[in-house]
Amino acid sequence: MTDAAGRLSHMVKQALGRPLPLRLRAWDGSEAGPSTGPVLVIRDRRALHRLAWKPGELGLARAWVAGEIDIEGDLYEGLARISGLVWDRGESETKRPALLRTLTALRDPRNLRLAADVLALAGPALPPAPPREEAVSHRGPLHSLRRDRHAISHHYDVGNDFYSLVLGPSMVYSCAYWEDPSSTLEDAQHAKLDLICRKLGLKPGQRLLDVGCGWGSMVLHAVQHYGVEAVGVTISEEQAALARKRLAEAGCTDRAEIRVQDYREIDDGPFDAISSIGMAEHVGSAQYRAYARILHSLLKPGGRLLNHQIARRPLKNEDAYEIDEFIDRYVFPDGELAPVATTAALLEDAGFEVRDVEALREHYALTLRAWVTNLENHWSEATRLTTPGRARVWRLYMAASALAFEQNNIGVNQILAVRTTTAGNAKMPPTRGQWLYSTTQD
Repeated sequence: MTDAAGRLSHMVKQALGRPLPLRLRAWDGSEAGPSTGPVLVIRDRRALHRLAWKPGELGLARAWVAGEIDIEGDLYEGLARISGLVWDRGESETKRPALLRTLTALRDPRNLRLAADVLALAGPALPPAPPREEAVSHRGPLHSLRRDRHAISHHYDVGNDFYSLVLGPSMVYSCAYWEDPSSTLEDAQHAKLDLICRKLGLKPGQRLLDVGCGWGSMVLHAVQHYGVEAVGVTISEEQAALARKRLAEAGCTDRAEIRVQDYREIDDGPFDAISSIGMAEHVGSAQYRAYARILHSLLKPGGRLLNHQIARRPLKNEDAYEIDEFIDRYVFPDGELAPVATTAALLEDAGFEVRDVEALREHYALTLRAWVTNLENHWSEATRLTTPGRARVWRLYMAASALAFEQNNIGVNQILAVRTTTAGNAKMPPTRGQWLYSTTQD
């Protein structure tokens, strides 16, 4: 078999009506396409088997995780060129790559010739087993306690040392706040945590609940800089172990506690303030109303909630929303995104008054690029601490997510909400500047 790249390029052009916008190199050493820019490398024809047996996003993802395809050169430019092959928003309820549409269409009887050509190039074979990094089949009802623990473990219990390479010393796994684009990642994460503390109006002696506390960074910041007493909850055993270690090393165990506990199991309110930072994406649409009501019930009258959450764009037909197969199988099993308006409405339905919404979309793009740089700079160690497949998952999803934020396909927002008193008092200063731009309490 010779000139596999040329044959594949011809198939793509036939299917899309235009050439693939980046160079292609196949397993036989042949190349085709533009002479400059990134190169899409197909290292093994098993990648074609995956696409033949599972056309679409999941087949591509499995080939990437298995190391059978890769992008040489600028990863972001390569992904951007591929993502440029999209349906027009006016023609489709969802923005999906036309390349994936074409791959999925291989099963259509009208495309038997194209499917036959792909199979002829791939050669006869049974479908390859999915890479072991793929999440095992879901267990139990969607967003049950047991299933959520399993989903969270898949993503977060992959080694604290691995996460420290990616996240850096701050150990914060959510969008940073880049007051200056030239800031370090650590400074930007410190600024984000401080912004949240100021929005919550934290004061010495208050009681803070951090839902989905991760490795304890928000709890540590609030205790050390604002003098609060804090409870952090997570359902990741590995996160909790490191968070407790960090609290002990900082001498904060008398003022802070880390629990392995689901938000639905918390029964020792009320709290003066609640932070939920990058956790609500795991809640799911079916449970979100209950999530909002539980947090409302855990707050004192006049208490504030800071809900920091990724949002997707609204669809003309919300019933057309589809879960991203790559993200669901390899990154965040059972994760769901909702438009920011939906989130705000559900918080208000639970009894909250929404007082402030701040969009941080561009900030998350910068954060993700910093994480990708950390991973690439420590690639050998990262693959040793986990697996090469796991490292490839993280590199792809973080780089693709950075582009998604830059292209305004997804966003991230901080919603500040208040549980007002029975008289409707929010117990907030009269101007935004008075509660947002006050200095730290340390």
